Amino acid sequence: MILGSTRISRGALLCSLHLGFCLLAVITLGADAQKAGKLTQNPCGAKDKCHTCIQTESCAWCMQPDFKGQSRCFQHTSNVCPEEFVWNPDTSEQILLNKNLTLAGTASAAGIGMGAGGYGAGGAGYGAGAAGYGGAGYGISGGSSSSYHSSSSSSSSMSSSFGSEYSAGWSSSEIVQIKPQSVKLKLRINQKHDLKVSYTQAEGYPVDLYYLMDLSKSMEDDKEKLSALGDKLSETMKSITSNFRLGFGSFVDKVLMPYVSTIPKKLEHPCDNCKAPYGYRNHMPLNNNTESFSNEVKDAAVSGNLDAPEGGFDAIMQAIACRQQVGWREQARRLLVFSTDAGFHYAGDGKLGGVIAPNDGECHLNPQGMYTHSTVQDYPSISQINQKVKENAINIIFAVTRNQISVYEKLVGHIQGSSAAVLSNDSSNVVDLVKEEYAKISSSVEMKDNATGDVKITYFSSCLGGGPELQTSKCDNLTVGQQVSFTAQIQVLKCPEDPRDWNQYIQIYPVGINESMLIHLEMLCACPCEQPGSTGYEKHSRHCNNFGTFMCGICDCDEHHFGNSCECSVSDMNSTINNDASCRADNTTTTDCSGRGNCVCGSCECFKRTSPDEVVSGKLCECDNFSCERNKNQLCSGPDNGICDCGRCICKPGWTGTSCACKASNDTCMPPGGGEICSGHGTCECGVCKCTVNDQGRYSGRHCEKCPTCSGRCQELKDCVQCQMYHTGVLKNVDDCARNCTAFTPVGVDKVVIDEHKDEQMCTFFDEDDCKFMFKYSEQGDLIVHAQEEKECPPKVFMLGIVLGVIAAIVLVGLAILLLWKLLTTIHDRREFARFEKERMNAKWDTGENPIYKQATSTFKNPMYAGK
Repeated sequence: MILGSTRISRGALLCSLHLGFCLLAVITLGADAQKAGKLTQNPCGAKDKCHTCIQTESCAWCMQPDFKGQSRCFQHTSNVCPEEFVWNPDTSEQILLNKNLTLAGTASAAGIGMGAGGYGAGGAGYGAGAAGYGGAGYGISGGSSSSYHSSSSSSSSMSSSFGSEYSAGWSSSEIVQIKPQSVKLKLRINQKHDLKVSYTQAEGYPVDLYYLMDLSKSMEDDKEKLSALGDKLSETMKSITSNFRLGFGSFVDKVLMPYVSTIPKKLEHPCDNCKAPYGYRNHMPLNNNTESFSNEVKDAAVSGNLDAPEGGFDAIMQAIACRQQVGWREQARRLLVFSTDAGFHYAGDGKLGGVIAPNDGECHLNPQGMYTHSTVQDYPSISQINQKVKENAINIIFAVTRNQISVYEKLVGHIQGSSAAVLSNDSSNVVDLVKEEYAKISSSVEMKDNATGDVKITYFSSCLGGGPELQTSKCDNLTVGQQVSFTAQIQVLKCPEDPRDWNQYIQIYPVGINESMLIHLEMLCACPCEQPGSTGYEKHSRHCNNFGTFMCGICDCDEHHFGNSCECSVSDMNSTINNDASCRADNTTTTDCSGRGNCVCGSCECFKRTSPDEVVSGKLCECDNFSCERNKNQLCSGPDNGICDCGRCICKPGWTGTSCACKASNDTCMPPGGGEICSGHGTCECGVCKCTVNDQGRYSGRHCEKCPTCSGRCQELKDCVQCQMYHTGVLKNVDDCARNCTAFTPVGVDKVVIDEHKDEQMCTFFDEDDCKFMFKYSEQGDLIVHAQEEKECPPKVFMLGIVLGVIAAIVLVGLAILLLWKLLTTIHDRREFARFEKERMNAKWDTGENPIYKQATSTFKNPMYAGK
C-alpha cells in the first residue's frame, strides 16, 4: 500500500519536472477515483490511514506488520486480520452522576440559596469544544453515581483528572428534576447512540416572577389596577408554590428624538401628570414583600413618548442580564411578565436617533436601578433576546392588549420558552392571565440542547401515553410528580477539523428550568497507534529502511523517500525520469502504469481492489480479471463456462463465444424425434434455433417446428370433419361422406385444447349457418383428429318481433308528441283568453254606448230669468 504522504512527495517531485504531465495525471487519477467510488460498495478499501479508516462506519484497521491482504482498512465482519492486531473502537457510555429525582412534597423543604453564578442552559461555564469546565458555580460532589459500558474493544476508564473537576456544592436538600446529571460518551462517526433522560416536576418548586410594565401614558389605568391586584397576584402564586418572590420594573423609551420630544419643557413633563421619560428602571428586585410590590407600582409615575413602538427590548435585556440587581435565583422557575399595549423597537431602529453602537447584552444599571446606556447603545435584536433567554432559562409571558396580540404571537415563535396572552384594557385580568400561563408552562416540558453542527441529537418519547416512542422533544399535560422519559439519539456527523474540538461538552436541558444533563462527548476520530509512545510506533524504523516512521503497521516516509517501505529516493532526478519511462507503454503517453497503479522505483505497483477476488496485473497494470463480458450478471457466464484473463474470456471445453455463453455442439438444436437441425426451418446459433420466414409463414418453437400462420392440412380435413361430426357441408350426403372420408374418424371432445408435446395443430372454420367449429390434428404416427362435439352458433334473432317492436315504438313516440303538443297549445290558449278577459274588464268605457253620440236638442238657461 502506498501512503498518502508518499504520493504527495512523489507528486511534488513530478510536478517540479513536468508540470503539464502532472496536471494530466492528476486529472486522470481523479476521474478513475470517481468512477471507482461510484462502483464500489465497500467504503473501507479506499482508506489508507488508520484515522480515516475508523472515521468510516463499520470499518476496522489491521495493524499487523507483515499484512498480506488487499487493504488494511476492512469491514470487521470479514476475518482478514488476527483480532490482536485489529483496532475497531466501539461506542461507550459512562454515567458519572445519577442522583435520584426529587419526590413530590420534598422540594418545598429544600433550601434554595440566592446567587448569580452557576450554570444555565447554554450559559457560561460550558463551551462546546472546550477542553474543560469554564465559569463558576457548577460543582458536583456526592450522590449516587453509576456507570454503564457497551461492549467495546477500546473503552477505557475515566481518568481521575475528569472526576476531580467536580467540587463540593450540591447539598442533600437540593431539588433534582432531570436524571442523569452527568454522562461521558465515546462515539464513532455516524453511529447513533440512545441515551435515556428522565424528567419530573418537583412540587413546590421556587418561582421568581418579575413584572416588567410599560409606563407610557396609555397604561396609566393598568398601573392603578396592577397596584390594587398586587396582593391577589402574590396569594395566587403562593397557592401554587410556597417559595414565591415578586419583582417590578418599568420602561418607556430612549430619551432621544424621534422617540420622545426633546423640548426642555417636554423632557420634564411630556404630558399631564407625567414625569420625565426614561429607558428602563428596576423599581423593586425580587423579594417576598408583596406590600412593597403594590406600593412600588402605585408610586411609579407614568411618562410619555412620541412614536407608537416602545423600548421594551432594552428593558427585557437589562432585566435578564442584570441577574444580581434583579435577584434571579439559581434554582427557580423564572418568569418575566412583559405588559404593554404597543409594539416594540428592535435592532437598527436606534439609527433613527443617531445611536449606531450595537447592544452588547451586558448589564448597565446604576445604583438607582436606571439603565445608563439607553442613549448609547442600539436596541437588542430578537436573536439577542432569544440567546439571553436560553442562557438564563427564563420564560417570558407577553401580556399585551388585543390589538397587539398578533404581533407578539409571531414574536413567540422566535424566543424560546415564551408565550403570549391577551391583557384587558385596564389589566384587570392580570392575575388570571399569569396563573393560566404559568399552568401552561409548568405542565409541559421541552428538551433542548446546545450541540454544535458536528453533532445531531434527535429526541423520542411516548410522553404519558405508554405506547411506542415517537419523534418529539415536547410533552404536555404533566402534573406535579409525574415522570416522563426521553430518548436522546446522539450522532456525530463528522469529525471537526480542529482536533481540540474532538472533545466537547453538551448540555441537554428542559426549557425554562435551570437544570441540565452534562454530556462529555469524546469523538473517536484518531487511532492511538498514530501517537508517539504507543505500541509499535517507531521513528526511523528498519521496516521503513530508516527513512520513515512505522506506525499502525504502515510506513510514513520522510519527504525524500517514498514507497511501501520507503525504499525509493527522490534525490536522483535523472533516475526518476528513467523510472517513469519504464512504467509507460511508449513515449506517446504520460500515464504511468496504465492509470491503474503507481510507478515505484521503475516498476508498477498495481492498485488493489476492494474485492479480494479482483486483481489488476501485468507489467504495466494493463490486465485484470474483472472487466470481461458478462452474461446474466456473471463474468464469462460463470466459473463453469470460462475465466477472465487480461480483459478476455477464456472459455472452457464445450463453450464458445465472447462471453462463453454458447455451447460448442448443436445437440440442443436437434428435434427430439430426430431429423434436420431446427426442423429444417432455421439455423443453430449459440445452441439456440433462430427460425426463418418463408412463403408459407413464420416458424417458431424451440426447434422451429411450429408455424401458426401456415395453412397446414386444415383446409384438406375440413369437409370430412364437417360431414362426419355435424352432417353439414359439401359432403353432408351420407354416401358422399362415406366414400370420400376413409382416412380418419374424428374423435369428439367437449373443448379442443392443444397439447404442444404432441405437435398438434388447431383448425377453426365457420359453416354456412355462421356457426364456428374447431378441430385439431396430430401426425405423430397415424393421423388423429379431435373435433368439438357442439358447434358454436350465434343465438337466433326473432326478426318479426324486432320489426313490430320498432313500429310500436314509433307509434307510441308519435302519440306522445301529439299529446304533448295538444297540452302545450291548450295551456297557451287559456293564458291568452285570460289575458283578454282581464283587459276587457279594465276598459274605461261601456261597450253598449257610442262615446261620440250627441242628442239632437240642446237646452240653455237664461241667467237673468227671475221665474216670472
